Amino acid sequence: MNFWEYLGNRHQQLLTDAYQHASVVFQCMVVATVIGVLIAVVTYSSEWSGNLATTTTATILTVPALALIGLLIPIVGLGVPPTVIALTLYGLLPVVRNAIVGLRGVDPSLVDAATGIGMSRSARLLRIELPLAWPPILTGIRVSTQMLMGIAAIAAYASGPGLGNVIFRGLASLGSANALNQVLAGTLGIIVLALLFDAAYVLIGRLTIPRGIRA
Repeated sequence: MNFWEYLGNRHQQLLTDAYQHASVVFQCMVVATVIGVLIAVVTYSSEWSGNLATTTTATILTVPALALIGLLIPIVGLGVPPTVIALTLYGLLPVVRNAIVGLRGVDPSLVDAATGIGMSRSARLLRIELPLAWPPILTGIRVSTQMLMGIAAIAAYASGPGLGNVIFRGLASLGSANALNQVLAGTLGIIVLALLFDAAYVLIGRLTIPRGIRA
């Protein structure tokens, strides 16, 4: 059968896989964002600690995804756990790096003025520093999400959820009638999801970033 016939016959399963793919990426990005911003808040004021945080998360990113997932399987088993851990770790670097850059880029005079009117350290962070650092943080989130969309496909190796299962089934049956259709459907599905997520981030940026501080 041709590609469009394949999509028509398997659309329900493909939509289910696409939903699972989007869901695991979204959930891991939420966790990676929270952890990444916390790491940046703790480390950005010190050159040494900020560099250590960036280097550590960059080192994680150099580990091949298949190898990391393979190492996690004996510890946490197959399925969702190794997928979530791996994706969360891979999502940290852009968030940490951009959050540190954003926090360091806040005008010190604004922080001094806030201190002068009696704002506490946490109030300055939540009401001034993090809002002003939000544009680069959002950029880091966008970059991480695009990376995780592709990396999540490899999670099928550990029986993880998502469109990677469609791609792996196609690769495992190369030469059969639907092998190419499966690989193509999974790949195009991931591309479409990545574009939809990025469009959503653009909208979030327009809604949450004041016009005066947009890049």
